[in-house]
Amino acid sequence: MEPMTSRTPEAQVTEWRAHLMRRAAVDRDGVEELEAHLREQVAALRSAGLAADEAFLIAVKRLGNLDAASREFARVHSERLWKQMAAEPAGARTGRVETAVVIGLALAAAAAIKVPELFGQRFGSADGAGFYARNAALFVLPLLTGYFLHKRGWDAVRSAWLAGAFAAGAVLANVFPFAPQGATELLTAVHLPIALWLAVGIAYAGGRWGAAAGRMDFVRFSGELAIHYVLFALGGGVLALFIELMFGAIGVEAAELLQTWLLPCGAVGAVMVGAALVERKKGVIEHMAPVLTRVFTPLFAAVLLAFLVTMVWTGGGIDVDRDVLIGLDLLLAVVVCLLLYAVSARDPQAPPGAFDALQQLLVVLALAVDVAALAAIAARISEFGLSANKVAALGENLILLVNLAGSAWLYARFLRGRGTLAAMERWQTAYLPVYAVWAGLVVAAFPPLFGYR
Repeated sequence: MEPMTSRTPEAQVTEWRAHLMRRAAVDRDGVEELEAHLREQVAALRSAGLAADEAFLIAVKRLGNLDAASREFARVHSERLWKQMAAEPAGARTGRVETAVVIGLALAAAAAIKVPELFGQRFGSADGAGFYARNAALFVLPLLTGYFLHKRGWDAVRSAWLAGAFAAGAVLANVFPFAPQGATELLTAVHLPIALWLAVGIAYAGGRWGAAAGRMDFVRFSGELAIHYVLFALGGGVLALFIELMFGAIGVEAAELLQTWLLPCGAVGAVMVGAALVERKKGVIEHMAPVLTRVFTPLFAAVLLAFLVTMVWTGGGIDVDRDVLIGLDLLLAVVVCLLLYAVSARDPQAPPGAFDALQQLLVVLALAVDVAALAAIAARISEFGLSANKVAALGENLILLVNLAGSAWLYARFLRGRGTLAAMERWQTAYLPVYAVWAGLVVAAFPPLFGYR
């Protein structure tokens, strides 16, 4: 078969149908059923912004999971598919405009993080550390929100509410008289991005935030963006190393340049570029987050089990230290993410299997660790009284406790054949605003409540 050239969608479907009939893989009724699936996939991909040629190639690749002849057809055109995945459709003006918008926003984020230096807040200095930590999210998240409002269509009311949220965040991060490097300043730096990420999600989902599917799309986007960002960070680290080595070989010190320009500008610019890449390929290729879930679920389960066994064996409790609590809460949040991405990628019609039992075990182990952390925090508060760090940790672990308990119960129902994974997905996505609301409360109320210390 000759490689396809660019042609009309109907001509492409005709060629695919003729290939199936020649291979005698299915009867005429079977071809019509597969064609209906193909057209449905093409329509969905076109609505995601792909060109007709690219949408057809991807749809055929996906249809290969249902039919052997389609798999062969997709294999023959795999080189073209790879090229389509790596580039914008030829001559697509929309693609060029979109690229220009993303580059402009990335440059705007890079400029935004350098502007405070004009007013004496130097990035990387001891004096500017607190300012940049509190305002880190404000350099890029408003631009990211604007990007999604641009993509989904501007809505005056929604845009005004989101702009108000960012304005409130900027005020709260900068008007309170924080004690330098105090607990409330750190809590603001950690929780403000969590609260404002909800605003990004509302812009991302457009008018679909009220539906579980819309919120789940944002969860998928968040996971894929995190993976892209880590890859960018690793690549940037290698680039920085080579720059320092090469310029050092000719006697030029590049460390200052890297620290004050490449690091901050690259950190915020990579968010915009990564978001655009994820948005460009959403719904087109298999997501990486569910793949990594398969790898890390057994590893995290083993770590949590070993931790609990060791804690019981030694009779030691959890050390209620700020860094320990932050690390523990991050671990539990990762468990929630592993569960979400596993559910999002799973065939909802498939019966429960061994991996589902492992997921249930992971959730139960995380629940046990959370209970142990809550007991340690409560004991510490009882002995030494309240502090900003301990109250924040108490609230976060209670929120995680409810989330994990609900997930464990719904997963148990699914394993027993009494519930569905759709119920789990609705529970998890509907619970997301709880984290943002708590984070907003910490940012707004904790500094004055605890004397800005």
